[in-house]
Amino acid sequence: MRSSRQSIYSVSQVNSYIKDMFAQDFMLSRIYVRGEVSNCKYHTSGHLYFSLKDASGTIACVMFAGQRRGLAFRMKDGDKVIVGGSVNVYERDGKYQLYAKEISLEGAGLLYERFLALKKELEEMGMFAPEYKQPVPFYVKRLGVVTAPTGAVIQDIRNVAYRRNPYVQIVLCPALVQGEGAVESIVRGIETLDKLHLDVLIVGRGGGSIEDLWAFNEEAVARAIFNCRTPVISAVGHETDTTIADYVADLRAPTPSAAAELAVTDIRGILQQLGQCRRRMNYSLQTQVQRERQRLESYQTRFRYLSPARKLEKQKERMADAERRLQEAMEAILRERRHRLELYIRQMQGLSPLGKLNQGYSYVEDQEGRPVTSIGQVQEGDRLHIQVTDGIIEAEVKEKTVIVLPY
Repeated sequence: MRSSRQSIYSVSQVNSYIKDMFAQDFMLSRIYVRGEVSNCKYHTSGHLYFSLKDASGTIACVMFAGQRRGLAFRMKDGDKVIVGGSVNVYERDGKYQLYAKEISLEGAGLLYERFLALKKELEEMGMFAPEYKQPVPFYVKRLGVVTAPTGAVIQDIRNVAYRRNPYVQIVLCPALVQGEGAVESIVRGIETLDKLHLDVLIVGRGGGSIEDLWAFNEEAVARAIFNCRTPVISAVGHETDTTIADYVADLRAPTPSAAAELAVTDIRGILQQLGQCRRRMNYSLQTQVQRERQRLESYQTRFRYLSPARKLEKQKERMADAERRLQEAMEAILRERRHRLELYIRQMQGLSPLGKLNQGYSYVEDQEGRPVTSIGQVQEGDRLHIQVTDGIIEAEVKEKTVIVLPY
């Protein structure tokens, strides 16, 4: 029979106690474990479940979805890795496991960790920021290249560049691209070509392992590219290779040949565009000339119609016509006036005293010059002036006789 003082615990209490013991162990709270990956499973939730094993043991591991940024490659069974994290107890199952926060491949993993650390540091310093990227000129006349003087890289760049533009000038600054002294050689090449005021620089090499490409992951090379006043195109390795130089450069090319294509504009395309522009310009110019010629002919026609000489001719014609009509009107008036004058003359001839005198009549005036038309105007003894056709007769009244005219 159990003693009343004996303590009895539930399973969850025991698991919780053990979990606390793991949590209080400083070594287990941050530990790195080396091993081979097995039972690797990517869950739909985003969590990663796997096991680490060596020749004599196995430990269960999990990397939660929120920690996946600490995994820079696609992990698979058989990979030799180093896992950093903490060992703790999963209370529900009462099993302990390694909670991974970062995973790197063994061997290359150390270099990759250095790569990630430097990348993070330079990114925080703003060396990857887009606002610091310089645009690559569209038309490059002088191209600088920093790479090994022998090998396929420089030949590929030359072949592509000269095919696209046979007039481009390529300035090569030979450099070591791997091994001892490579970093200093690359930095010296960048700084040397930058002083020549070229249009663009290509910095790169062919493909290789992470160790072979490591010179382009060094901070000195990154700073040389960042401080370069000439636009820099990085062309390191193959398309799948990525280095610090790629992030700092103004433009990244997947291969050296692609870098040459990005740097050197295809002059054949430009010549074709110029030909098209020339044809369009000629057509437009011919159309414009034809249109202006038609306008000029129209102006000439209007000028001939509206010219001062033509206006003067028309005015002369109008004046001649007006003169002719005026002369005809004057002649008509003169004829009418002559006719009227003849009528007046005839009337005057009929009323003229001379005419009457010529017919045997005479004109009698008293001494005061008053015409005498009645016998009552004179007395016997008065003197009268009698005017006849050819003179004046002085007479004296001797007698007056009244004549009664029949009515």
